[in-house]
Amino acid sequence: MKKLSDKVAVITGGGRGIGREIAFAFAREGASVAVLARTAEQVREVASEIESACGTKAMHGVCNVSQRESVEQAFASVIEHFGRVDILVNNAGIAESAPLLKTSDEMWQKIIGINLNGTFYATRAALPYMLERGWGRIINIASIAGKTGAPYITAYTASKHAVVGLTRSLALEVVAKGVTVNAICPGYVETEMAAHAIENITTKTGKTTEEARDILNRMSPQNRLLAPEEVAALAVLLASHEGRGINGQAINIDGGSVLS
Repeated sequence: MKKLSDKVAVITGGGRGIGREIAFAFAREGASVAVLARTAEQVREVASEIESACGTKAMHGVCNVSQRESVEQAFASVIEHFGRVDILVNNAGIAESAPLLKTSDEMWQKIIGINLNGTFYATRAALPYMLERGWGRIINIASIAGKTGAPYITAYTASKHAVVGLTRSLALEVVAKGVTVNAICPGYVETEMAAHAIENITTKTGKTTEEARDILNRMSPQNRLLAPEEVAALAVLLASHEGRGINGQAINIDGGSVLS
């Protein structure tokens, strides 16, 4: 028996990286998946590949999670297509860096809008269907930046700390109604976001790509970047029956760089 048979999962930011890997992992465990992101071509391709490779139902939708109307329209399409939402993965996110005094209003609002407001909008859209059925799983992809600080990423760190706080409070609010809420806090993962971080290091320091990558590697005691599949495996556990006792947690997956 597959772990997520007969479940409907929505993954934001599902067109690439961690979101894409989670969508495939859920589908392999029998879930029908709705893949949402801003780039139509990417989510269309992911949904098509899932149906072909996994034999499960998949749909795609264009969604800007920072815009309430866009989120509401996307979830209306999911309900029209599948009739319900059982699992929500709030994965859509961005990371930009700057010293605080060079952090513009636009950068601050953009990061908070996607990372925090997007999590709020999508959760508010999905939660009524979970409460109605008395079962649900909400998984927020936060970051180890939601547990600790670092220079030059004040806006990003603030947004991820807020996501962890949202996770903890909502978890206690809905647990008696059959819904669990958890956060996954990865370190650097081998994705486009990490590639941008490497590029940023090389641009600002003059280091080579290999030297910049080594800086990120050394942030983990395991001296490596995570694979997206590692994050996806944890998401499957949290979404499954076996993970039903895990609630209100912000789980680090970072090789031990942050011990909390």
